Amino acid sequence: MTSDTAKQDALLDELLKGYSDPKDILGEHGLLKQLTKRLVERALEAEMTAHVGYAPHAPEGRGSGNSRNGKHTKTIQTETGAFEIEVPRDRNGAFEPQLVPKRQRRLEGFDDKVLALYARGLSTRDIQGHLEELYGVEVSPTLISNVTESVLEEVKAWQSRPLASVYPILYFDALIVKSRETGPVKNKAVYLALGVNLQGEKERLSLWIADTEGAKFWLAVFTELKNRGVQDCFIACVDGLKGLPEAVEVVFPKTQVQRCIVHKVRHSLQYVTWKERKAVAKDLRAIYGAATLTEAEAALARFGETWDAKYPAISQSWRADWTRLTVFFDYPPEIRKVLYTTNAIESLNFSLRKLLKTRGAFPIANGVSGSAEAALPNDEAILKVLYLGLQRIEKKWTMPIQDWKRALNHFVILLGDRVTL
Repeated sequence: MTSDTAKQDALLDELLKGYSDPKDILGEHGLLKQLTKRLVERALEAEMTAHVGYAPHAPEGRGSGNSRNGKHTKTIQTETGAFEIEVPRDRNGAFEPQLVPKRQRRLEGFDDKVLALYARGLSTRDIQGHLEELYGVEVSPTLISNVTESVLEEVKAWQSRPLASVYPILYFDALIVKSRETGPVKNKAVYLALGVNLQGEKERLSLWIADTEGAKFWLAVFTELKNRGVQDCFIACVDGLKGLPEAVEVVFPKTQVQRCIVHKVRHSLQYVTWKERKAVAKDLRAIYGAATLTEAEAALARFGETWDAKYPAISQSWRADWTRLTVFFDYPPEIRKVLYTTNAIESLNFSLRKLLKTRGAFPIANGVSGSAEAALPNDEAILKVLYLGLQRIEKKWTMPIQDWKRALNHFVILLGDRVTL
C-alpha cells in the first residue's frame, strides 16, 4: 500500500468515525452533502486566487487594483440534493466562476441525470418525483424543459450530418405516435432509417416526422440520404407498403429491394381461419426456409396445390412479389435472417414504443401547464424524446452482425467494383 493510499484511508476512517446510520452519509445533513459543499467552495476559492493573483490575506493583494470583496450565497442542485454554497466576489466584479458559472444553479452531471430519465420515457412529473424522492431535489417543470430543450440543437446537427457513402444494408420502417394538435388526438408517422456499415455495425441514420406514412414521403427521405452522402446501398429491407420498393429504386437504382418475409407472412395469415393458421404458417415457412431458390419455388408450388382451393390470394400475392421476396437466397444461410426481415429496425421500434407507452399523447404546443413539451411545437417534442431514446438504445449495439465477413465477401463476389473495402 502506498503512502498516499494510507493517508486517504486514514482520512476516510476519521470522517466515518461515529457512523451508525446511512442518513449520516446520504441524508439531508449527511457527510456526502457536506463534503460536496466544502469541495465546491474550496474550488471556487482557488479560482478566485487564480483570478486576483494572490492567496487570501496575502500582503501582495494590497494596492493590486482588485481584491476580494466578501461572498454571496447561492443554492445549487446536485445529484445528492440541493444545498447552499458561498461564492467569493471580487471588488471589480470581473470574477467569472468556472465550476458553477454565473446564473447556473446545477453542477455538471445533474443535467445528464435529467436527460437519462427523460430518455427512459419518464414524464416531467415523473422526473420531478424521482429526483425529489431519491435526492431530495425539488425542480420545476421549467428547469426540466430547459434541460431537455437544449437537446434540440444536437438533434438538428445529427439530422443533417454527413453519412457514409456506402451502406451494404439499409432498413426502413415507420412507427406511429399519438399527438394532440388542435383538439382531438391524431396519429403521426415517424420514419426511421437504420444502416449496416461496411464493418457490420448498426448505425441509426436519422428520423423524420409526417402526418401519414406513404411512398411519396419515403422518396423524399431517400433523396435526403443521398444528398447527405449515401451513394450506394446493396440491399434495402422494407415492409409491404405500396410503392416503397419503387421509391427506393428511383433514388438507388442498383439496390436490391428485399420485402420483409415476416410482414408477408402476417399479411398472408389474415386470410386464414384460426383453426388452420398453424398449418398454413408451417407451409409458408417451407418456402422461405428452403435451402435454395429452386427448392423455394417448389415449396410455393406445393403450397398452391394444398391451399389455393381455400385461400387463392396467398400464393398469388407471393408470386406477384417473388423477385423482391427472394433476394436473400443469394447469400449464405447464416446471414439470411438479417436480410429477409426488418427485425433489426422493428426491434428498435419496439423499444421506442415501450418508451412512449407511458406518455399518452404529446401535448398541444403552449398548452398543458407543467409539461416539458408545452412550449415546443409537437414535432420537436417528439423528436427530442425519440432522439434521446435512440441514443440510449444504441449503447447496446456493441458487436457487428454475426458472420459479417462472409456476407461482405458475398457482396464482393456478386457486386464486384461496387464494393470498395
